[in-house]
Amino acid sequence: MAYFDSDGVQIYFEEHGKGEPVVLVHGFASRAEHNWGGGWFDALAQNYRVVALDCRGHGKSGKPHDSAAYDGETMGDDVIRLMDHLGIKRTLIMGYSMGGRIVTGLLMTHPERLRAAVLGGIGAVSATAPSFSRQPIVDALLAENISSVTDQRAREFRRFAESAGNDLKALAACMASNREDFTAERIAAAKIRVPVMIVIGTKDLLVGNPTLLRDSIPGSKLVMLEGRDHLNAPGDRRYKEAVLEFFKSAPA
Repeated sequence: MAYFDSDGVQIYFEEHGKGEPVVLVHGFASRAEHNWGGGWFDALAQNYRVVALDCRGHGKSGKPHDSAAYDGETMGDDVIRLMDHLGIKRTLIMGYSMGGRIVTGLLMTHPERLRAAVLGGIGAVSATAPSFSRQPIVDALLAENISSVTDQRAREFRRFAESAGNDLKALAACMASNREDFTAERIAAAKIRVPVMIVIGTKDLLVGNPTLLRDSIPGSKLVMLEGRDHLNAPGDRRYKEAVLEFFKSAPA
């Protein structure tokens, strides 16, 4: 359990086990312990050196209230700086939800640093689909009281953020940051060659089309977790089994 400076923001991370590295990137309004503590550390640390960070704005890491601190691929840059800090040249990696989006960015910008990647709890949308507005969630996070939030999805984000004891202003800044959406067309144009597995619950209605994402990444594998939704998929035993087999079979 330690910290390092990532371009002026203190980033918390922890390590478990020994062996080839696996980097874990958690979801929005979560943290390393919350996202991966439910058996993931134990499952992976038997064979791997597991490195899990608290993303900026979350957990024990620094929490800027300026949205510019989260712009572009800054959160992916934190992952690369962590790898540099630990002397990790190439890694297996898994991200969930927001973490999956961060890892998708790394697949496009730093493929040489990744040996295989798991994208959990994300799908894709076409460039022709209506764009998703994050503003209602920003407004909900900044509202004085949840009782004034009328948008149902925004209420759910606010409720989850509060339950995990987050800094709501930091999360609002993160959600309001200036970053491009990764459409299916943009992902396909990147011609990703890193082995990828996508894992998502059949009842996950928050994150776009997982089949479209699979079709955008040549050779990628899609695992659907029957009966699971966005919040309970990470705890599924089948998810862990699929990841362990995928990492074991990934080319050296």
